[in-house]
Amino acid sequence: MTEERHQIPQHIAIIMDGNGRWAKKKHQPRFMGHRAGVQAVETIVRHCVARGVSVLSLFAFSSENWRRPSKEVSLLMELFALVLKQQVKRLNNNNIRLRIIGDISQFSNSLQKQILEAQTVTENNTGLTINVAANYGGRWDITESVRQIANKVKVGLINPDDISEDDITAGLTTMPLAEPDLFIRTGGEQRVSNFLLWQMAYTEFYFTDTLWPDFNEQSLDDAIFSFGQRERRFGRTSEQLKDDTNA
Repeated sequence: MTEERHQIPQHIAIIMDGNGRWAKKKHQPRFMGHRAGVQAVETIVRHCVARGVSVLSLFAFSSENWRRPSKEVSLLMELFALVLKQQVKRLNNNNIRLRIIGDISQFSNSLQKQILEAQTVTENNTGLTINVAANYGGRWDITESVRQIANKVKVGLINPDDISEDDITAGLTTMPLAEPDLFIRTGGEQRVSNFLLWQMAYTEFYFTDTLWPDFNEQSLDDAIFSFGQRERRFGRTSEQLKDDTNA
């Protein structure tokens, strides 16, 4: 494909939905769907690198997912730990930076240690950045940012009248990365499910019925092609965009 760089979304955010339904269709335990989902992640990471994407944000485990059956949650935690152990060296060798966004304090001490070590190993890499949202919620993210601002107001570092949107943005877990250009949700549902709520104010949305384990290189190319057909005005008119392009 020959898209110009501006037609390639530089930050893609994905809700990887459909692992359980994929396993059910194949008469397998739900956990097998999650394992297949990990393989899909590997495929999409490689393709993002090939397509020149700068940031990939993946919703791995939401703050609401604790409500799932305890056995499934336990297996998900084990899978998360296993993937970190197996993949961090490969990510580092491919110049990929790993960031975990979310409240990791709820995880076991051993898993927290793995997360911090994986981030440290890859923190100086300059290629694709992967944000893995684990025990993450968009409302939690905004609340934490507001709490930081409130503490600064309390000690006199900020005047309440001077608080801006930029101050809230600066306290989010995704900083200093750019906001998502393209949001993809697999599995047929059409909602954002508390993912990057503040950050996706001007993000283009793409929904597909494809279940996550079946989401492949062509699936991602289809989403990128759809993105390339959009006119991103950010509040301006089409005529203003044309004038800017001509200028």
